[in-house]
Amino acid sequence: MIYNTALSFVKNLGPVAAKSLMAYLGSAEQVFKTSPLKMASIPGIGEKRASQWDFNEALRLAEKELEFASKHGIELIFYTDARYPKRLKNCGDSPILLYSKGKMELNMPKVISIVGTRNATDYGKQLCRQLIEELQQYNVLIASGLALGIDVAAHKECLRLNVPTVGVLGHGLDRMYPSQNRATAEKMLENGGLLTEYPSGTIPDRENFPQRNRIVAGMADATVVIEAGLKGGALITAEIANSYNRDVFAFPGRLDDVYSEGCNFLIRNNKAALLTCMADLAFSLGWEKDENLKPTEQFMLPLDLTKDESLIFDILQQHKAPLAIDELTIKANMPMSSLAMNLLNMEMQGYIRSLPGKTYRVN
Repeated sequence: MIYNTALSFVKNLGPVAAKSLMAYLGSAEQVFKTSPLKMASIPGIGEKRASQWDFNEALRLAEKELEFASKHGIELIFYTDARYPKRLKNCGDSPILLYSKGKMELNMPKVISIVGTRNATDYGKQLCRQLIEELQQYNVLIASGLALGIDVAAHKECLRLNVPTVGVLGHGLDRMYPSQNRATAEKMLENGGLLTEYPSGTIPDRENFPQRNRIVAGMADATVVIEAGLKGGALITAEIANSYNRDVFAFPGRLDDVYSEGCNFLIRNNKAALLTCMADLAFSLGWEKDENLKPTEQFMLPLDLTKDESLIFDILQQHKAPLAIDELTIKANMPMSSLAMNLLNMEMQGYIRSLPGKTYRVN
């Protein structure tokens, strides 16, 4: 493993050239044992490039990294390893080495990437929740970038529904950025985990995240954009997915909503298929439900609600879509003043959630 690891530490040797050397010489070990003169004769390499590579320094760094990985329970996955994501392997610029932590199966039959803005709205979080609730029926792995906003919302919904999820990081596994996602990341290790191409000591520099996005796009069958502005990582990921000839889907939004401009742009320019429900996604990908999966257990009615609150909760639970307060007062046959007070009490207890437009749904 020392030579496989060291190959990723050779400065000025990118993944494309590294794979070319492996293909011509047979193994990473042979790359380190071949003279620069012989390597210079390999197409695409040349004498100038071959003379720049410091293999001794790469071996030193690899030895140090392997010690760190062993101490902290980090697995290293080389691109020739059977555990390496096969979808990602088909991408020419895929990294030759990945660092992973957790309990993950990166080659599940169905893999979806979910991306979106860091400034997620209630509308975006609601779409995220509904999508993953429906995806649960398909025995799917969800990948995202563990950033603030839509990314972490997707991971949290996966945790809630026991759907395996992987967070792809733009830094080493010796740290967590942003720090407020640390608790979520730790929970993910039990059913999914963390993945990165960056060794320990790598800080979350800005240029790392577009690189990270190619892994998010490349390891999945399709990428779903839930909310996105015209600039940002979500659109970069969608563009990369398109370059890999992967399916891209996007939820539309209101014309005047800044965080739906990116989704509307992708749909308008045929860079993403319009997504309105899970049926659109499943039909396009030719998916069928996993009949062996048990249906999601229904949320039990809380016991400490009053009679009126229990009635309201039952009405909201029966509706997937949020209900407006005007509609609730009719269905509950309750005066508006009394209904408003009950809704406030239930929201303060965490049983329901208020959404824009005076609408409510079960939390």
